[in-house]
Amino acid sequence: MPYVNVKILQGASREQKKHLVEDITKSLVERLGKKPETIHIVIDEIADENWGFSGMLTDDYKKQ
Repeated sequence: MPYVNVKILQGASREQKKHLVEDITKSLVERLGKKPETIHIVIDEIADENWGFSGMLTDDYKKQ
């Protein structure tokens, strides 16, 4: 039972997330031979102020 957790910044549309789930599922089926009905994918959307990189919060980085 593959479980995939995708963490992204908030802002993706429902359509984009739908395609992401389809693409990840297709890859696990093609590359690992997994059955689609056993694949679980969770998308966690993180607010900009709760994501940091390069020593900064993302919302501060975007203001530069």
